[in-house]
Amino acid sequence: MSSQDETPENSENSETSQSPEAAQSPETPKGPDAPEASENRLRKELPEEVRAEGNAEAPDAGAEPRKPVLTGRQRLAKGLWPPRVSRAQFIVALLLFGLGFGLAVQVASNSDSDGALRGARQEDLVRILDELDDRTQRLEEEKQGLEDQRTELENSSDQAEEARKQTVEKEKQLAILAGTVAAQGPGITLTIEDQKGTVEADMLLDAIQELRAAGAEAIQVNGVRVVAGTYLTDVSGGVAVDGNKISAPYRFKVIGKPQDLEPALNIPGGVVQTLEKEQATVTVERSDKIIVDALRPAKRPDYARSSSQ
Repeated sequence: MSSQDETPENSENSETSQSPEAAQSPETPKGPDAPEASENRLRKELPEEVRAEGNAEAPDAGAEPRKPVLTGRQRLAKGLWPPRVSRAQFIVALLLFGLGFGLAVQVASNSDSDGALRGARQEDLVRILDELDDRTQRLEEEKQGLEDQRTELENSSDQAEEARKQTVEKEKQLAILAGTVAAQGPGITLTIEDQKGTVEADMLLDAIQELRAAGAEAIQVNGVRVVAGTYLTDVSGGVAVDGNKISAPYRFKVIGKPQDLEPALNIPGGVVQTLEKEQATVTVERSDKIIVDALRPAKRPDYARSSSQ
């Protein structure tokens, strides 16, 4: 049978028998319109090519991200923060901080005292030097007295009797210091008027300490004997001395050398100036006879015993 006699059905089968690639690929135009069709196709594909070219530098989804390049300042900041401190370094830093704080406090306290002396008048400085000389002389006299007692004991024909005499004298002195007996002698009377209630226990304690440093041998405050174990506390409406409440005016009766006691209270930045800053009125009177008659009961120690045989 000739090819002209093929049925339409055979014709359809011949068309479908073409390869899939030929069926899917677009038909390339031919003739004078072919360049325009090719240019149109390039224009359509150009955005895709540009996008692909722009994304060429972007990393693939499966690849590791590239680390950014850091500047020197950024690397330094990254190395310093967050800090990586070990336990030993932390302890050392803490110790250095405590040492620095202590040195700062010491320098500040020294600066305050130096500033007080630097701003003092010439007569005040002379008075401070005189007070220091008097304290030195007092200590020398006490040292000489002890050496004389030792010499008397060594040279006495009856050393036992001499020892008893010195023991009795020493007992009297210790009784005065302990407050178990009354005492009299030259000294001063210190009166503190506190109208506004600004005087506190630590200010009175500073006055007692300054008087002791100046050679006070017996002190009485508003009828309360001051001894080695005396303590002061703030209470409502006044101050308590060894648990005994006292109120203003505070009157100190002090036995000692007046020429040493009064200047010790009036040194620049001392007791009198501190109290006057608190708007308190302070008066100091010298006297040839001060009586300290407030007594403390003799207390027998519970545990301490003499170690001498």
